[in-house]
Amino acid sequence: MDISPILSIQLYSLRALGPVERQLDAAEAAGFRLVETIGSQLADPAGLKAQLDARGLAAPTGHIGIGDLRADLARIADAASTVGITQLYMPAYPEAERGKTAASWSKSGEELGRIAETLQGQSISLGYHNHHWELDVLDDGRTALESFFAGAAGSPLTWQADIAWLARGGVDPAEWLTRYSAILSSAHVKDQAPAGVTVDDGWTDVGAGILDWPLLWKAARANGAGIMTVEHDNPSDPAGFAARSHAYLTKMTA
Repeated sequence: MDISPILSIQLYSLRALGPVERQLDAAEAAGFRLVETIGSQLADPAGLKAQLDARGLAAPTGHIGIGDLRADLARIADAASTVGITQLYMPAYPEAERGKTAASWSKSGEELGRIAETLQGQSISLGYHNHHWELDVLDDGRTALESFFAGAAGSPLTWQADIAWLARGGVDPAEWLTRYSAILSSAHVKDQAPAGVTVDDGWTDVGAGILDWPLLWKAARANGAGIMTVEHDNPSDPAGFAARSHAYLTKMTA
């Protein structure tokens, strides 16, 4: 099974390699044909597109901060179109804006839903990318993520499920992928090291950790995830991580 049309890598995982050219070289060498950008890489969209084209790579998805979405939406939309990005994901609200009540998270969902409506008019999809703190139970007995999605209901906002963060947040990832299949559009593929392992912030190569990736891959794909993006938040060997994770996933899905 050829998974190259859906298998990507988040360039944040390769940031320690230096300039974007080196990051793209590592992604290409590992076997990836798709990458996911971070917000600062949209500062020179034409240059980034040229670097991608030179390596036969594409960037159908990208992460973008809420600050840029609020203050510079027109530029972000134009830059994404230049690069070829059709799906943007907002990865996290600043810590000071992470509310402690269901109402505050619902309000955040409403905000991002409105932005998603604007971008939809420019043929760009906007989604939200979770971490673990959205799994905290708030004042109404629901998790923050549930309140957030409720606030965005009726909008075109989608969800990029970071499956390992769901697991670290203490929920069953497969159950959540099923519950929110109507808005699931992508998934982050990373692995959690065994309990007690703190090196690399407790993350590891995909396939070398404790998550059941054969099961979770199937669950994500069955519930609507399109692009499957490999990520590691803090790898000590970024290029090796990329190569080993790509090799594992290619073999797993063969």
